[in-house]
Amino acid sequence: MRESLLIKAAFSEPTSRPPVWMMRQAGRFMKEYWDIKNKYSFLEMCKTPELAADVTMLPVDLLGIDAAILFSDILVTPEAMGGDLSFGANIGPKFANPVRNLADIDALETDVTHKLQYVADAIKVIQQRLNGKIPLIGFAGAPFTVMSYLVEGGSSKDFKLTKLMLHNEPEMAHKLLSKIAKVTIDYLNMQIAAGVNAVQLFDSWANALSWDDYKEFSHNYNAQIIAGLNRKDIPVISFCKGSSVFAPLMAEAKPDVISIDWNVDLLDIKKRLPQGIAVQGNLDPHILYADKKLIKERIYKLFDRMKDENGFIFNLGHGIMPDIPFDNVKYAVDIIKDYSY
Repeated sequence: MRESLLIKAAFSEPTSRPPVWMMRQAGRFMKEYWDIKNKYSFLEMCKTPELAADVTMLPVDLLGIDAAILFSDILVTPEAMGGDLSFGANIGPKFANPVRNLADIDALETDVTHKLQYVADAIKVIQQRLNGKIPLIGFAGAPFTVMSYLVEGGSSKDFKLTKLMLHNEPEMAHKLLSKIAKVTIDYLNMQIAAGVNAVQLFDSWANALSWDDYKEFSHNYNAQIIAGLNRKDIPVISFCKGSSVFAPLMAEAKPDVISIDWNVDLLDIKKRLPQGIAVQGNLDPHILYADKKLIKERIYKLFDRMKDENGFIFNLGHGIMPDIPFDNVKYAVDIIKDYSY
């Protein structure tokens, strides 16, 4: 995979065109995803290697993208640590036993890789099916984001309980974050050993934090994770909502790639990053609702802007929304593959 478009771009080497994959590319915007989802629960899909492989392969077979990403969820790690996780229709993830005090934190296990063996098994099945065609990206949730689900007991609009812990009980917060970081290092190294070709760290809710809080409670742990990975020939992609603000700090953690949201000019931020750090992004996913003419204009405008830069992976500034028309996503991938520098 070292010569694939994605891996070369991730290591800031020249490519004939930008590689393309999209966050949430194996998701709810596809009829074929629902054909599987209507038969099995979300966690069954994650925990059954053959099903996880089926879903992972959907955008490979139907869209022709340049990289597959493992079908899983960032919350499998806190579940393995002892979280009582469920996914309800239209309410998202819930932890029945939220983490609110020191006893709750102490009860969380950190030697849990054996509980996540189903992920390693899925990776092996997926790589058999990919048969060397394109790289497979593994991933994990970053400690702050995982912490927020554990403390809030699910999704949150304001992260009030999480921030109260950061501000009123910082030592407790650090203890929890340290435990999650250890599990995340072990988990990503397990994925690498199982055969993924790249990994992405998702800090989905980092934009809830101020600069100082991001530095103390997010960045420091992300840096610890990246430093702990067996990353020879395995590029590390760092993603957070708010990356257009936090990118200079994210670069200090020494990832190979920073995934950038759509609030910033991509070339401008690339030039402000250290030499050798690639960028991924940063089309506003709402563009994919628009007419095909506009989709092509916006993508080619981005490509023309980045044409003199090595180290550019096309992606969205965040994930595909569930009601974006499949034809528009397919069209976007097709025109990207037609482009050449």
